[in-house]
Amino acid sequence: MRTKTARHQTLWFYIFISPWLIGAVLFALYPIVSSAYYSFTEYDIVNPPKWVGFQNYVDLFHDDIFWISIWATVRYTLLSVPIQLGLSLLFALLLNQKIPFKGFFRTVMYFPSMISGVAMALIWMWIFNPQSGLLNQGLSLLGLPGPLWLFDEKWAIFALVLMSLWTVGGGMVIFLAGLQSVPPSLYEAAELDGVTRLRSFWHITLPMISPVFLFQLIMGLIESFQVFTQAFIMTKGGPNYSTMFYVYYLYQNAFKNFKMGYASAMAWLLLIVVMVLALLIMKGSKRFVHYEGGDGV
Repeated sequence: MRTKTARHQTLWFYIFISPWLIGAVLFALYPIVSSAYYSFTEYDIVNPPKWVGFQNYVDLFHDDIFWISIWATVRYTLLSVPIQLGLSLLFALLLNQKIPFKGFFRTVMYFPSMISGVAMALIWMWIFNPQSGLLNQGLSLLGLPGPLWLFDEKWAIFALVLMSLWTVGGGMVIFLAGLQSVPPSLYEAAELDGVTRLRSFWHITLPMISPVFLFQLIMGLIESFQVFTQAFIMTKGGPNYSTMFYVYYLYQNAFKNFKMGYASAMAWLLLIVVMVLALLIMKGSKRFVHYEGGDGV
């Protein structure tokens, strides 16, 4: 009887999860396996794929725009990720204090993160407008000349980094959760010993929220390597390829040039690079990240 009941429950279990399983196979597993195969082929969607082996990967390393896209993405990552982490932590520290209307300020800081990427890009296109944009008008009131921003290859990448700070509220919420998990008794003991706030932050706060910092760092790295909407809506990869990000170049190869095999090779190369970087960060974090249950993995 128990065996029959167990089989009956198992059958219903698979029936109920079958929509998810079918969706996972059709829309996740199959595209992943297909892209791995296409990365070794010459495929333009119209004609059947033609096996070329590692030729797509070889061609990538001889593609000048491929290297330009890597440099643009690396520049964006090195600029945006540290600034976003620093500001997210700073705002979390400020809003973790006992101040009036704390809930209101937290909501206001987080709200911009809820705006979609396209809408945000359109808003910032107006802000960066050299003639009538809000930013240059503000600079003119201070007697400062406003740059061309998105129309200047020297300023375009900095404009997109500045735009990325619009969403620091999302990281702030995560840091805020980490700060509130720090036992108050640690700060009380440090205060009794005459420890300054700066030393408490360095020796108590940072070690206690180090897992959160590690998570934010890895997620920020992954997101910065996948930046696409800004280039697609605002700059089209220019001027002079200054914002030709890796994923935007991948998109151009796949859906404009119809070089699906080439784009698939780019996608898998990106996956490998991100995985290697994440593993290196995880490996190097063992000396700096404190886990309550031990040293972590």
